[in-house]
Amino acid sequence: MAIVDRVKWDGIPSIVAWKFPSEELSTWTQLIVNESQEAYVVRGGVYEGPFGAGRHTLSTENIPILRAAMGLPFGGKSPFSAEVWYVNRVTKLDVKWGTATPIQLQDPQYQIMIPVRAHGQYGMRVTDSKKFLQMFVGTLESFDVDTLSNYFRGKFIEKITSEIAKVIVKNQISILQISTQLDVISEFLGKSLHDELLQHGVALQQFSIASINVPEDDPAVNSLKMALAKKAEMGIVGFNYQQERSFDVLQAAASNEGSAQSGMMGAGLGMGLGLGAGVPMGNAMSGISQHLNTAPPPATSEADQIFSYDKKLDALSKLSDLRDKGVLSQEEFDREKQKILSS
Repeated sequence: MAIVDRVKWDGIPSIVAWKFPSEELSTWTQLIVNESQEAYVVRGGVYEGPFGAGRHTLSTENIPILRAAMGLPFGGKSPFSAEVWYVNRVTKLDVKWGTATPIQLQDPQYQIMIPVRAHGQYGMRVTDSKKFLQMFVGTLESFDVDTLSNYFRGKFIEKITSEIAKVIVKNQISILQISTQLDVISEFLGKSLHDELLQHGVALQQFSIASINVPEDDPAVNSLKMALAKKAEMGIVGFNYQQERSFDVLQAAASNEGSAQSGMMGAGLGMGLGLGAGVPMGNAMSGISQHLNTAPPPATSEADQIFSYDKKLDALSKLSDLRDKGVLSQEEFDREKQKILSS
């Protein structure tokens, strides 16, 4: 091949490292380096450089290995073979990351496994060109942003998964509320990943988590959302779960006729006493059974109406909070809202 008298970058912007296609150089070859780039001349595994922005003549003065390898006197002119590698040190701020499949984590509040997804963006820049070339390039003809991000993806996801789990356990918050901790997790991960990248000659310029969410169609997620909505609904009437179940039993008994009704009522009371519910169960059953009397209910006072109105407002406020935190969808919110207003 003909000896090259001028070496210049001819890579595309997305390439991080690029090798000049010819190795036939000489001590009069001109090496041209653009701004935000560095170049290295590699011969026999030895890296000479870095050569910064500007025009450089490849001579025995700036490439000491040539004097020993070729026996040239200082200032001599002769052809030689060597690789020229360029490193693009422009910051890359558009590298996307994301979990390919949901991460299975246990919710500390509700003790159920919930799938979690996360995605975001980061930027990186080569800060130690020589270390970067020695770590990554080898015999590749080029090294682009996609290749680099694919290499780090496994390390990133491993640390991201671990940190999300740590925040959930440490703060004892539900996975459905983890979105309130995005800034804290992003800051911690940014520092941790920065140290990891420095070992490869790369610095993390920016890291952010755009979203941590759960699949809307997952059965466990839907069951949990329905339970939370039901809890908010029962809060407006002062019921707990046991009281509601007792009411369901009495309501079923009242729907029967004649002896079947009284038999069911007796069975319900007997079951409550037999299981040790005692006076609390009896009081609850007695209080609820009053609603089944055929006599017209007492007139509601204005004070009672105001109290009921305030409780509904409080319940609606709690539902709105669940919707804003992403626990309930707008459709679920509207459905539960209608139940409250019609109660």
